Amino acid sequence: MSEPTVLADRYELHDKLGSGGMSNVYRATDRILERTVAVKVLAEHLSDDDRFVARFRREALAVAKLIHPNIVQVYDTGVDHGRHFIVMECVEGKSGAQILKTEGLVDPEVTVEIGVQACAGLEYAHRHGIIHRDVKPGNLMVIGGPVGGGEMTCKLTDFGIARAAEQTRITQVGSVVGTAAYLAPEQVRGEEATPSTDVYALGVVLYQFLTGRLPYEGSSLAELAVRQQNEKPLPPRTYNADVPETVSAAVMRALEGDKAYRFNTAAALSDGLQRGLRGEDVTLQMDEEPVTPPEFPQAETATRPLERTARTAHRPAPPPPRYTLPQTAPRASRKRSPIRRFFRFIFGMLALVLIAAVVAGTVILLTDHAASVKIKDFAGNSVEKLSDELKQQVRDNTK
Repeated sequence: MSEPTVLADRYELHDKLGSGGMSNVYRATDRILERTVAVKVLAEHLSDDDRFVARFRREALAVAKLIHPNIVQVYDTGVDHGRHFIVMECVEGKSGAQILKTEGLVDPEVTVEIGVQACAGLEYAHRHGIIHRDVKPGNLMVIGGPVGGGEMTCKLTDFGIARAAEQTRITQVGSVVGTAAYLAPEQVRGEEATPSTDVYALGVVLYQFLTGRLPYEGSSLAELAVRQQNEKPLPPRTYNADVPETVSAAVMRALEGDKAYRFNTAAALSDGLQRGLRGEDVTLQMDEEPVTPPEFPQAETATRPLERTARTAHRPAPPPPRYTLPQTAPRASRKRSPIRRFFRFIFGMLALVLIAAVVAGTVILLTDHAASVKIKDFAGNSVEKLSDELKQQVRDNTK
């Protein structure tokens, strides 16, 4: 290998544990603490990028503060002979990618256990303001269990390197295609990553464990975006009859394209997987209210803190109450007194007399003298007649 046998006069490199487009990982011995560690050495083309190196170091220091049984611990970071490296906990197990390659399918109960433990690590990181951004089988390390024997532990790795690469907008040949299937639709559209995007990526991993295939196949980001927009993956149970329908539903909810209907936190996904394994239906009905992610505290790290959102529970909010128009009490019927009826009648008749007088006067002014005399007589007779009728009505109403 081209790297020095010993880095920083402390870490003695041994066999290679893995490699990728961004780094090589070696088993090493920490000569000072006398323990076995894993050393990730950045690829040469990344070590020459000063911006990437600066961000990578800040991210490594931030991730080093995450101490959780389901996260691979970062111990140290440094540079030696122009090669930048980070020192991590050495995990004796298999990656999710190796398990898929050798096993093909993973038992539903084991898949749920892996998912629950991965959710625990993600939830812890999210609450400290760090989003993984690159959850995929290769970044899940599984120790023990049916694969290795004994009690099973799942650990997440590679938190910092994905963030640093994203910020410097470095494009690797093959790396985008290799991880595109785990990107949430909003990430494909270029939106900011959130805890919900990690939930989606883990949902893809679980789908792959249960079915041996990806929910969406695509050779580019553009093709993936089109498929995510126009297609909906078949439930895992379609490909594997051993998967309980309720577990299948939990995984499908993690893959919701609309993040308002997706499990909004890693803790919510963990709860959904466990309930699904117990046979409880966790399908979100479309008539239920969408949810928003809870507010996490800002992290005291080099990473960008999560956007602040309204705090709500991960369960859907109850539907709003139905409102009806207020009903008013019917008005009580009231009898009018004879005196009230009498005065109402008087005012009505006076109005009629006044109108008749106005009409008669108008006609007189608009006609010649002869005609006006006749009309005057007619109008006078009409008014006199109305007056007689009024007197008779008064006499009738006062009896």
